[in-house]
Amino acid sequence: MTTGRLETFADGVFAIAATLLILNVDAHIGNASDSVAHDLLTGWSSYAAYVLSFLTIGIIWVNHHTVMTQIERADRTFLFITVGFLMSVAFIPFPTRLMAEYLTDDFANARAATITYGITLAVTAAWFNAVWLYASRSRRLLREDADETLVAGITRSFRPGVPIYLGATLVGMVSPLASFILYTLIATFYVVESSIFARPRRRSRDERS
Repeated sequence: MTTGRLETFADGVFAIAATLLILNVDAHIGNASDSVAHDLLTGWSSYAAYVLSFLTIGIIWVNHHTVMTQIERADRTFLFITVGFLMSVAFIPFPTRLMAEYLTDDFANARAATITYGITLAVTAAWFNAVWLYASRSRRLLREDADETLVAGITRSFRPGVPIYLGATLVGMVSPLASFILYTLIATFYVVESSIFARPRRRSRDERS
């Protein structure tokens, strides 16, 4: 089975999840006071949560595209693993809304929001690892000419995802704001890391000749 329909479906899920994030930006508008200007200034958590989650979903989408360039076909198991992965991606707007509303609230609410967000991203990372490991194990679904350097880079990049998200989640039990900052740093890390492993491999002189 080719991957064309799967990629189209995945792109649709990514697009909807990213679009839904904008609904979180109005979380504070009209709630804190009668002054729109005041609400706009005090609603920084809504903007921060939006930027963080949009960037995170964008990174996942870019990395998914890179992964799919190395996969030639899909079987039934791979499709169902991908469904689980996309289900977790589609869920990201919900904890984003929680952080938008409660990051600046009392400690208990802020902690619950950041922990829920972290667990969601850890689960998403776990599903993404499962997608890639199933496809790449023994080159089960990879193209015959899959770039070995790129394949190794993807595996290496995905490996720390679950542990670092769980670590940031545990920090949220003590300091929700520190946890949020860590989520932002993780997103930045993956921007840099994905740029490295997705960089086209330079051919040697022998390959060019």
